[in-house]
Amino acid sequence: MAIAIKVENLSKAYRLGLIGTGTLGSDLKRWYALARGKEDPFLKIGETNDRTTKSESNVVWSLKDINFEIEQGDAVGIIGKNGAGKSTLLKILSRVTGPTSGKITGNGRVASLLEVGTGFHPELTGKDNIYLNGAILGMRKKEIKRKFDEIVDFAGVERYIDTPVKRYSSGMYVRLAFAVAAHLESEILIVDEVLAVGDTEFQKRCLGKMGEVSKGEGRTVLFVSHNLSAVETLCRKGMYLKNGKLLFYGASGKAVTNYLQNEQSGTNKIEFKSIKDALGNDKIKILSASAINAVNPDEVIEVSDAVNLSFQIVNLTNDPALSIGFDLQTLKGETVFGSGGMYNFPVNTPVSACCSIPGNFLNDGSYTIYFYVHNKNVSALLIEFKDLIQFDVKDSLRENAYLGKINGFVRPKLEWEIKIDEEAFNYSV
Repeated sequence: MAIAIKVENLSKAYRLGLIGTGTLGSDLKRWYALARGKEDPFLKIGETNDRTTKSESNVVWSLKDINFEIEQGDAVGIIGKNGAGKSTLLKILSRVTGPTSGKITGNGRVASLLEVGTGFHPELTGKDNIYLNGAILGMRKKEIKRKFDEIVDFAGVERYIDTPVKRYSSGMYVRLAFAVAAHLESEILIVDEVLAVGDTEFQKRCLGKMGEVSKGEGRTVLFVSHNLSAVETLCRKGMYLKNGKLLFYGASGKAVTNYLQNEQSGTNKIEFKSIKDALGNDKIKILSASAINAVNPDEVIEVSDAVNLSFQIVNLTNDPALSIGFDLQTLKGETVFGSGGMYNFPVNTPVSACCSIPGNFLNDGSYTIYFYVHNKNVSALLIEFKDLIQFDVKDSLRENAYLGKINGFVRPKLEWEIKIDEEAFNYSV
């Protein structure tokens, strides 16, 4: 299979504060090094793109020593937390910015959608910008004209196609920009997570179009997203970046698993000794929350075990009637089910609210609790906590037998009846 993109020892550094080195002599040395294609001699080595640590250096390595190859026709999802270097990588691959060091080899024309407004001239009409982008990609006017109606129809901006794009809303802008990038004949399509600007229906159309571009047309797609399910569905391969370093590149499912294992650090129990320290606000306080094995609280939760959920809260409102509930979610943010109801919580008194998830119901995996409390009319949200607690469900029997995970969010143990149908023997084989 031909290689569409090859990246070797790619690094990108950004200098914070003043651009100059401080002396004319050092500035000349830097200029001379760059003129010969050498690395900036005044960049400090070893600085990482980690927002959680404070550094004395004024240089941040947004990317450090990245190496990978992408085959022609591959769909690759790029995941990682904010600041991991995802957008920087796409900008370098799109030739929007250059690397500090390293080498990139590309095979084919690149169409990219990095952020709202990239590649569009605000004073030109939508129609003019379609032809401009096609010309930048090296397409002839006849080729662009053949795709024109399809682009306009997909973007849904036919009424405004002769209006300067500076007058477009952000949603119209991104719809047209995506339609242009996806429909014009480039060999490589690069899309940052700008789809959040569009509505849900348009996002679905975009994901469908990217799948069509990759699987149907054989074009290479690079897709940055925080939607892990979309990455798994759309992409054959996944790239996991953290603090500017490539931690994993391979099957998209494994990339997502690596990301979740590295980035999620929830606990199945939280407890506070006083209302002052508890989670919450001036209406609701959460003193404790837990998800434990119903029979053996200190043991791991197996698929056959019931799970006891407990929330100790203090009602600081003037009304004892509260609506409490939770959504059980996967680490990818998919909701398995929700539960809750209207109950009496005496004011200024710690009250425990408990329920149980039966055994042989949840599939093995990791789950989080999204907890929320409304007033009695459910007209006002008093408090909400995403990822309040997290717990794991294990299936040791299948894991030890290397059988893998059963599909689905739930896996209830159903009673089967097996009986011989005597009439079946009358059928000829």
